[in-house]
Amino acid sequence: MAAGELRLGLIGLGTVGSSVVQLLTQNADAITRKTGRGLRLTAVASRSLHTKPHPDLGAARIGTDPFAIVRDPDVDVVIELIGGIEPARALVLEALTRGKPVVTANKALLALHGEEIFVAAEKAGVPICFEAAVAGGIPIIRTLREGLAADRNRALFGIVNGTCNYILTKMSDEGQEFETVLHAAQAQGLAEADPSFDIDGIDAAHKLTLLSMLAFGVRVPFTAVYTEGIRHVSQSDILFAREFGYAIKLLAIAKDETDGIDVRVHPTMIPLRSLLAEVSGAYNAIFVQGEALGSSLYFGRGAGGMPTAMSVLADVIELARNLVGAHGVRVPALGLFWKDLRVAPLRPIADLQSEYYLRFMAVDRPGVLAKIAGILGEHDISIAAVIQRDRSDGDVTVPLVMRTHLASERKLKAALTLVDDLPIVQGKSVSIRIEENFG
Repeated sequence: MAAGELRLGLIGLGTVGSSVVQLLTQNADAITRKTGRGLRLTAVASRSLHTKPHPDLGAARIGTDPFAIVRDPDVDVVIELIGGIEPARALVLEALTRGKPVVTANKALLALHGEEIFVAAEKAGVPICFEAAVAGGIPIIRTLREGLAADRNRALFGIVNGTCNYILTKMSDEGQEFETVLHAAQAQGLAEADPSFDIDGIDAAHKLTLLSMLAFGVRVPFTAVYTEGIRHVSQSDILFAREFGYAIKLLAIAKDETDGIDVRVHPTMIPLRSLLAEVSGAYNAIFVQGEALGSSLYFGRGAGGMPTAMSVLADVIELARNLVGAHGVRVPALGLFWKDLRVAPLRPIADLQSEYYLRFMAVDRPGVLAKIAGILGEHDISIAAVIQRDRSDGDVTVPLVMRTHLASERKLKAALTLVDDLPIVQGKSVSIRIEENFG
């Protein structure tokens, strides 16, 4: 690689790819001043070149074959923005094998095939950069890898999926049910036609896989992340949570405990007084607890073309500053080389000790509360507070809501199975974990 301009090959011209082209054009002079060298878009590959409008690509060579970008001798850095697993995995691995640094926003690829890709990058001595893979324009990857490198992080709490946060915010602010808000979000383009990836917590779990490895320096397989979405959260839960003094957020949680690493994604009740409870709409935030620094919060736009493109180009600028004359890895992608990541036990969700919010739809008759409380008590689950509403005309059941003291997840699930089988309880009970301590 020459010490002059850095020649870029872009794969993918969707929302983010098009925004990368726009930023490269409008901020060219500023980028050159910051890097001491120019960035030139040499080649672009997109399968929608002939079916969708695209930005002015200047003198860049244009095609539909992404492998042509990887194999082009005039491309120094490959920017992969097509998403998905294949052919992205094959493209990234081939680029690394050919000695070409890769910039990607593909969190699913890195969460599922991170070991293969990070080891390939280390073996080739070539950087792989992924700031844009988590939380859009928030520089959380670089912060965890470098800014907090001297600290020992103990916990991380993240609102890292904008679609879920938008839905829960709207439910809270406007009093609408989940399905109504979801359909409105889809109509506005804020949720996909098939929203499963977001609302079932999968997207957040991909991001948490990467965040927890960076935060704690441990190997975390995606399959070890407990994942639960927000489909079951109702307007009743939002209102009862508020009565108890909480907001409901889809949280990505990682904790470095003495007996193992705790990694989980699920709806969580957090105190209304906490800063995370104030994060609304499609915004993201990551709260980190460190031994030396204490608590710190990183907030910003978590998705969208421009915020994500900004993170893509931040990686490109870092490469332009540091790749002079030859390939080399200044800082490992995860802050440590793969062989140096700790192999730590990952705690199963059944071992969790938490406080819980519980909601049952119960027949309104004497003795119901005592029966349910009795089953909970037999499983060592102590009740801290109860809310029970009067029955309205025509209602057969009423919501019975409880807040527990600290309890075992394993015992709670066993108790709820028995409660759900009672003839006095209609439908499936709802449980939401509570997190109180944010530093």
